[in-house]
Amino acid sequence: MSISDKLSPVAMNFTLKDHTYDVLRKAILEMNIYQPETDLRLDERTLAENLAISRTPIREALARLAQDGLVEIIPRKGVFVHRKSLEEILEMIVIWAALESMAARLATEKASDDDLRALRKFAMKNSMDAMSAEIEEYSEANIKFHQYILDLSGCKALGKMADGLFVHMHAIRRRAMGESDRVTKSVADHMEIIEALESRDADLASKRVREHTMRLHDHIHTTWTRLDNIDSEKTI
Repeated sequence: MSISDKLSPVAMNFTLKDHTYDVLRKAILEMNIYQPETDLRLDERTLAENLAISRTPIREALARLAQDGLVEIIPRKGVFVHRKSLEEILEMIVIWAALESMAARLATEKASDDDLRALRKFAMKNSMDAMSAEIEEYSEANIKFHQYILDLSGCKALGKMADGLFVHMHAIRRRAMGESDRVTKSVADHMEIIEALESRDADLASKRVREHTMRLHDHIHTTWTRLDNIDSEKTI
């Protein structure tokens, strides 16, 4: 499935260029960027037809997405959703581990008892559904769990820094969740993280989150060995 299949005409009561950017960013977020079969090419003409707008706001939105690092504009080749290299992915996961582990440390101090009860309720609901849920559905819940921890830190700067990684982390976790029984492992890790938060043990909470994310790092390092070979169509 390509990005064009996810688009519908833009409502004209919005600021067109901003709304076009938002629509395309959301569509990219919903793509399985790191699945080898995903079509990463973005065709201006097709996008304009699907959104029922001219190509000018499409071009402006693509330029803005390129500044954000979400798309690549390659002369004489076209525009592609940016898929990071394996090395870039591994470095990004390390950065995310640092950010979220600090968020967990702060959450032990900042989050209220009600906040933590809500986090446990959310995690319990999704852990009970995990075995029967579609991977896609659990993957979305998994991402929300990690965003929840960032929010509970009470540190807006941490959240803002994480936002810069979010699109790619979302896509990476989406693919990895269907590999090597990672759903079961994820559920167990999440419960250990919650227990550490509830005990207000900053060191343990930070450690649990860091180890959880670094297990994703190790999994990708071991199993995604052919990732750098799947984008050859952009350079040939």
